Amino acid sequence: MPRRKDIKKVLMIGSGPIIIGQACEFDYSGSQACKALREEGYYTILVNSNPATIMTDPNMANVTYIEPLTVDIVTKIIAKERPDAILPTLGGQTGLNLAFFLMKQGILKKYGVESIGASVTAISCAEDRELFKKAMREIGIAMPKSGIATSVEEGMKIGLGIGFPLILRPAYTMGGSGGAIAYNKEELEKHLAKGLETSPVHQILVEQSVLGWKEIEFEVMRDCADNVIMITSMENVDPMGVHTGDSMVVAPAQTLTAEEYTNFVNLSKKIIRRVGITGGGANIQFGQNPENGDIVIIEVNPRLSRSSALASKATGFPIARVATKLAVGLTLPEVMNQITGKTTSFFEPTVDYCVFKICRFTFEKFPKAERILNTSMKAVGEAMSIGRNFKEALQKGIRSLEYSRFGFGADGKDKIKDEALEKPDSALLKEIKDKVRVPNDERIFYLRYAIKAGLSIDEIYELSKIDRWFLDNMKELVEIEEKVRQHKNSRIEEALKLPLEILDEAKKNGFSDRQLAFLLNAKEEAVREFRKKNNKKAVYKLVDTCAGEF
Repeated sequence: MPRRKDIKKVLMIGSGPIIIGQACEFDYSGSQACKALREEGYYTILVNSNPATIMTDPNMANVTYIEPLTVDIVTKIIAKERPDAILPTLGGQTGLNLAFFLMKQGILKKYGVESIGASVTAISCAEDRELFKKAMREIGIAMPKSGIATSVEEGMKIGLGIGFPLILRPAYTMGGSGGAIAYNKEELEKHLAKGLETSPVHQILVEQSVLGWKEIEFEVMRDCADNVIMITSMENVDPMGVHTGDSMVVAPAQTLTAEEYTNFVNLSKKIIRRVGITGGGANIQFGQNPENGDIVIIEVNPRLSRSSALASKATGFPIARVATKLAVGLTLPEVMNQITGKTTSFFEPTVDYCVFKICRFTFEKFPKAERILNTSMKAVGEAMSIGRNFKEALQKGIRSLEYSRFGFGADGKDKIKDEALEKPDSALLKEIKDKVRVPNDERIFYLRYAIKAGLSIDEIYELSKIDRWFLDNMKELVEIEEKVRQHKNSRIEEALKLPLEILDEAKKNGFSDRQLAFLLNAKEEAVREFRKKNNKKAVYKLVDTCAGEF
């Protein structure tokens, strides 16, 4: 099926300013979209309020408008340029909302502009809480108990009927903006007022809490011929209750059985078809009860999301570029054939490594902000690492945050020293348990302290609800650390006596030379020399989108 000939001009909506919750990933996707449109021969009109982006480079689009992203301004641009179509799915929530309001006010119909990538009906189905609930009920997919409120009074009535704790999700927002967890009547009233004000349509979902459940995401694509592929699964290390933009995330999902994975894939296919995306991608978020495996749908983003950028880098699959080409009528086989020259239609990236995403927080710059992580995003950036296993990726990810930390502890920079953890007093144990129980920016290091202080995996799981598989891997890192420490030098100048099999094991699990030097009471240079002398050198591998396939 060749690209659409009835479209000549496409209006691309950018993502506006870079803010917490809507950051540079949308400049990346918007730039890819502009390139893909021009590659296919379309006249591209770009509007973005932020000139400090790659997408606003004069070579990206045929014509670029640096203007406020408002209905009035975009209407004037449409009246002047007369585009045939609008592409709102690659500019974050801003682009999506703008397309919706242009439709609602009759602007798209008046000027004969079609929304491609996701029709306005698909956007409404995914973003309008009432329509979404109805659609999911139709295809038999469970949702947490919930109700839609357009006033504080209505929200109070719904919330008190469901029972605390409650999750509040304003409609048509991003980064969890205006969302919150309410544990009592006072909090519910306060958060309802804020959430209704934040939502551009003054609508809020009051939802039964699934705090502590697993959070699983799928990046899904569908073309106009109804081919559907999974780009990758992702699993949040932090359970439900922490915004996915603040969570540690792994790709592919690590703790699902083959049967569970197949079930999620089938549900994702049903959802993208029901929402009605016929040329593009969606990010689908699920909650899974770790006790009995029950699954509920949390939300669907009918656009490229922050997770899409992560999935794209994690798999090497150019999601933004492919989504744009699907939006103009090409099918998945045609697009993949363009990119690889030989790939079949149901090509899906196969990941035989572990990708780990960890967020960067700078609470010191926001002295009034609480260091607690919840459903409203607070991260100012993130790092992504790739390893042959979860432990290696975890340590590399922490190193990449530029906090001057060199891995999962054992680098001489721990807040609580190892000596204190050997015989922790009741005050220290209380501090550790509190930091593990309540999600915060330091929790990853407190998980290590909890292991070293002698808490069992089951105790840490009950406090944090982080899956035992992840906790077991963290415990294995502490055990490797202890193996290395047994060969500690009495003086810093001494020659290293570390057995090569232990060095091998430490390196395969992501220990840096700095960590090994600290554990061995040696200089970092001495560890590096010892490693190289024994032919233990770093190797680099390419991300292979056909990994594990013949």
